[in-house]
Amino acid sequence: MAEHAWAPAPPAGPALAADEVHVWRASLRPPDAVLRRLEAHLSADERTRADRFRFPGLRQAFVAGRGIQREILSRYTGVPPAALAYRLSPYQKPALDGMAAASGVSFNVSNAGDLALYAVTLRREIGVDLEQLKPMPDGIDIARRFFSAPENELFATVPEGERDLAFYQCWTRKEAYIKAVGEGLSMPLDRFDVSFLPGHPARLLATRGAPDEAGRWTMRELHPGPGYVGALVVQGAGWRPLLLDFDLASP
Repeated sequence: MAEHAWAPAPPAGPALAADEVHVWRASLRPPDAVLRRLEAHLSADERTRADRFRFPGLRQAFVAGRGIQREILSRYTGVPPAALAYRLSPYQKPALDGMAAASGVSFNVSNAGDLALYAVTLRREIGVDLEQLKPMPDGIDIARRFFSAPENELFATVPEGERDLAFYQCWTRKEAYIKAVGEGLSMPLDRFDVSFLPGHPARLLATRGAPDEAGRWTMRELHPGPGYVGALVVQGAGWRPLLLDFDLASP
């Protein structure tokens, strides 16, 4: 099932039910006044990282992305954006720390171009990935390096006009899964199979070495906007997505 309908977020909240996953879509190109507001939330470490960017556009995207993340998570935890603390797993997956950790909120983030996605849920592992849809003249070669044998066999049959979309659908679904599992690049991308043909539902089809693993996760296709491809993977089943647009004018 593809998710299309992005709705404006309410002024406060929204409340996050145990059977919901909220996905926020946000622009990383806010007006200067909004960027200053967002930058005020950043920690000392985040400010130091922001200052390392040589190009203003990259610095702006980093500051906006981290500031928006803090404002979104503040809505769910009740902790002021600047007071939020994070910890990293052994594989560098971020999670809430300190007083916000008791909320049970799990989150994951991805950005590409001028857009970011923030996925939020309760007490479930979660992964989201976002990519810009661009021509991939070397898509077959990259697929041979990273996709599984069954995926490569199927990818070779995709008509040329659909090949770029198929590539990015496969890539985002794989990235979302390894982000949800939390093992990062230590998990080879050819260890598992995903669906990726345009028009077919997003699914985790098989996981080698752990046959029952595929049944522990639910995968969804996301439509973040023209020229973008997205995917969401969440632990368990029976949850429903709520797609929200972040209003840069309202913290």
